[in-house]
Amino acid sequence: MSQSARRNERRARDHSATRAAILDAARRVAAREGARDLSLRGVAAEAGFAPAALYSYFDGKDDLLLALAAEDLAQLARAMRGAAAECDGKGKLAAAAAAALTLLRTTETIAAGSAALPASSGATDAERLFNGRLIAALKVLSDASGHSADSREAQCDVLLVAAALSGLALLARAGRLEALGFSTAEILERLEARFSPNI
Repeated sequence: MSQSARRNERRARDHSATRAAILDAARRVAAREGARDLSLRGVAAEAGFAPAALYSYFDGKDDLLLALAAEDLAQLARAMRGAAAECDGKGKLAAAAAAALTLLRTTETIAAGSAALPASSGATDAERLFNGRLIAALKVLSDASGHSADSREAQCDVLLVAAALSGLALLARAGRLEALGFSTAEILERLEARFSPNI
């Protein structure tokens, strides 16, 4: 390997490590102050950088939020896949949904990242990464429901399940689900009954 190639490889590793450190700092700030209230200045201070230095890694706050949300979507997909794999037959969707709710209750980065998406789609790398991770999470839900998402109707059903989970997470996070007299388990059983085939 040439000296130039080694130098480029080292720069790429350093860039990746610094970007990861900034994301870790952003996650700490978001946990402390809320993802919606995250500021680049606060993240820079947490990471030990000048605020302007963050622009070498992210285009702005929205780009940073989308990167955090993409990481959380990947974690969400892994958790749902693992929970569904532990079930034999019936209950896969409810297990995947329960795993999703556990994560969605404790993080608001996916909601904040969604709010940071531009009105017109497909423009930035951050948006493409977010969309790819969202599609992967929806695919896990589709697999857990026992349906392939090869028709428009099946794709709509997966989106309905995802929307229901988002709403449930919001209600559970605010303590409203229990205040309304419903348990998470009860709702997830109904979700399973509506969207999974009889196995």
